[in-house]
Amino acid sequence: METENQTGDGNFILLGFTDDPNVQSLLFGLLLSMYLVTVLGNQLIILATISDSHLHTPMYFFLSNLSLADIGFTSTTIPNALRNNQTQSRVITFAG
Repeated sequence: METENQTGDGNFILLGFTDDPNVQSLLFGLLLSMYLVTVLGNQLIILATISDSHLHTPMYFFLSNLSLADIGFTSTTIPNALRNNQTQSRVITFAG
């Protein structure tokens, strides 16, 4: 007979955030501003490498690919954290 993991709940519970509404609004503003700066900065890098013909070298090609990947990764995690902060939810599903 094989022994299998019989986990019933597929959620993670985040306990690192505070319950104080003032700190939560500060955290929301900080996360939102960092997200916007990250996205806008990476978009500027991509636009600079596309618009200037001197930057059409492999190094800048890979830099723009890295910027695009950074936009993708931050766009999947930070909006979820902002939503969890506003809804007072601390649960992340295993698939998420």
